[in-house]
Amino acid sequence: MAVVPQDTHKKNGRAADDVVRCLVAKIHAGEYPDGSQLPPERSLMEEYGISRTVVREAVQTLSRQGLLEARPRYRPVVRKPGYDAAISALENVVTHLLSDQNGVRNLFDTRIMIEVSLVRRAARHAVKEDIAALKAALEANEAAIPDSDLFYQTDRAFHGVLYDIARNPVLPAIHSAYVTWLSPQWSQMPRLPQRNRENFEAHQRIFDAILLRDPDLAEQELRDHLDSAWLQVCRTFDQDRG
Repeated sequence: MAVVPQDTHKKNGRAADDVVRCLVAKIHAGEYPDGSQLPPERSLMEEYGISRTVVREAVQTLSRQGLLEARPRYRPVVRKPGYDAAISALENVVTHLLSDQNGVRNLFDTRIMIEVSLVRRAARHAVKEDIAALKAALEANEAAIPDSDLFYQTDRAFHGVLYDIARNPVLPAIHSAYVTWLSPQWSQMPRLPQRNRENFEAHQRIFDAILLRDPDLAEQELRDHLDSAWLQVCRTFDQDRG
């Protein structure tokens, strides 16, 4: 098998970077609007004077950046940059960081910081529709206690409502990222109905504190809940509790 010279790799990489910059500029300018197809490979090769290899490298880069949706045998589709795409672009970096001894603890700490702010905001500003959404999520959580897989889904949904209440599109994207980044750890956690019930009861206390419009109590209940969750992580993975 022929070995491609290193200089060729570098040349292709520089050319792909140049094409990426041009295509990004066209996407931002609206020349390639959201949902439109990128020109065929042959057209891009002729327009930029590049090889098919360089075109494909550029497409892969734009896909990782969330600007293109690329599928085999289909022309790539332009996607409007959004918060989900921006945060998902960090996935490879975060996955690497989670392999560090303190990686999961650091990420979990940031989750606590954010959710403390969110639960305090909910206690002060949640409107009727928000309370109804929290109540529905709580009821689904209770009904799922015997089914640990379903309980895990409803657990995420209950916390997800807290991220929605602030009406800030960045926050649901952050919640989705936490679910994705931490799911490998959560999937290995013990799945016991008694543990599910304890988590549900913690959710109930958080909900009750929000109903009382007591941000201090809501924060304390949330911290107690997540501190307990972290202890369970430590027992499962034999980590330092910090």
